[in-house]
Formats: sequence, C-alpha cells, structure tokens
Amino acid sequence: MRNRCVLAVLAMVSLASVASAQTNPLWREEKVKNYLPHMTSPEVRDLLTRTDMVLIPVPSIEQHGLHGPLGTDFYQGTETAKLIAQRTDILVAPILMVGQAGYHMEFPGTITLSSETLQAVYFEAAKSLIQHGFRRFVFFNSHQGNQYMTKFVVDRINQETPAVAIDLTDGLAAMTPRAPQTTTTTAQPFDRHAGVNETSRGMYLFPSLMSMDRAQTPTLTLTPALAAMLPLVKSGDQAATLVFLAEGLKPKPTGKGTSAADMSSTGSWSERDPRQATAEEGRRTIDSIVNPAVAFIDRWKALRPNSR
Repeated sequence: MRNRCVLAVLAMVSLASVASAQTNPLWREEKVKNYLPHMTSPEVRDLLTRTDMVLIPVPSIEQHGLHGPLGTDFYQGTETAKLIAQRTDILVAPILMVGQAGYHMEFPGTITLSSETLQAVYFEAAKSLIQHGFRRFVFFNSHQGNQYMTKFVVDRINQETPAVAIDLTDGLAAMTPRAPQTTTTTAQPFDRHAGVNETSRGMYLFPSLMSMDRAQTPTLTLTPALAAMLPLVKSGDQAATLVFLAEGLKPKPTGKGTSAADMSSTGSWSERDPRQATAEEGRRTIDSIVNPAVAFIDRWKALRPNSR
C-alpha cells in the first residue's frame, strides 16, 4: 500500500513537470485589470457598462543613455496608465510602441515614424474604439517629442467624430494649483532625457530592465545659442525653456546641430549622474502624475456621466 502511494505521488509530480515544460518558460506577465491586451472581448463589453473612457499612452522606442532600455517611454506610459486604471475605471489601450524620435537615430535601436503616420494610426485606432462604444479619450503622452502630434489627434477626434478627447497634460494642469511664474537665484542642475528623474521613474516602474551598472555622467556639448540660454533654463525661466526645447533635440538632417548624439556623449541629456537616481524619487514622481490623473478622470465622470 505504501509503495502504491509513493508511486502515485511520483506520477503526479511527473505530470506536473511535463505540464510545466509545455508552457513558455519566459512568460512572467500577470493579468491586469482594465488593460486591453489582457482582456477578453466580453470583459471589454462589461467595462463599457461602467465607463466609456479610454486612456491611450503615446510613447516611443528610443535610446535612453547607457543604462535605460529603449522601451523606457513605452513602459513609463503604459505602467503609469495601468496604475491610474486600478483606481478609476478606464480602458488602457496601448496602440503603438514607436513614436517620433528622429533626433535619437544615431543610436542603434531607436525607431522613429513621421508625425503624419503617427497621427493617422492613433486617429484610426480611436475610430475603432468609437465603433465599439467608447466616447471619451484621454491621451497620455510619455514622450515629449510626440506632444504636438498628440494634440492634433485630440483635435481631430473632437472635430471629426462623436467622441471627445483631452490631452492628459491639460487634465493634470487643471487639477494642479497654478503657481506664479518665478525664477530662482539657485540654479538647479539641468536634468532631462535619461537623467536622474527619468532614471528614478524607471527604477520604480520597471526595475529589472534598468542597467544601472552601466550608467555614466554624460559630457554635454551644446550649441553656443543653447549654452547661452541654459543658465536661464536652470533658473526656471519658462520663456527661455520654451525656446530652448523648440531648438534642442532635433533630428540631424535639420542642420540645427542639436541631435542627441551632437549634444551628449552617452545619449543622456543631463548634467547629473544617473547613478544618483532612486526608486523612491521615482515613486514620488509617478504619484504626482497618478493622483491628479485619477482626480481629473473622476471629475470628468462627474461633470459628464457615461454618454452611451
């Protein structure tokens, strides 16, 4: 009897091992609420009984220095959108991984599409969701190079379809008290693309993809015009920052001399050492997006209940 029990246990273990061997050994993803790629069609139909709202991340695949994955903007947008959707019902619908990133093209792995292609794809994807019954769209731009294209898509939806769309950047501003424009006598270190703040967000949102052992402080080489404006940017001068960013980080064929490779030894656009980044700083930054985003979406729901 004892031998039979032992044999039965061994047989069960063997069957479990066989079953395990028959599934993808690389699969680690877990189903997330309201995330379109994980949902079944009946689950989308059920969500439509509670909300007609869609949150669309607008990311990019581009270099992020020596330490950040090419998918940094995709994961930052998508993972932040997932966090938002756990606190208020809204469909998270990633459409593309690729964005407008021509100024990073000297770095292998970067992929870029024209603004014409991008806006056409996002608009047509929105029309598909409109056909299913969604009527309110929130576009979450996680790559600044997409900002004007995103606003064009938002306007096309509002002008050409039964749906209503808003850029989340505007929604966040609406929920954040407006501080008076000031400059500071204490200049802050310049820290933008793949710098300490963005690296911190990556360490919080997708830590296993960050290669912090490879991180280095970049050497920046700005054009004379940008170098002259940089102290004003660092002091918080918003007009100078607007002009600075309009010229900085532009594709090499424009002749501006401001592509990522022109201005940075590593691809990072920062004066800071990315090794100063922390997951805790990343959490605080992401919370500063998620909290007002949830508040804005809930406010929109209160102002205009489900329109279906």
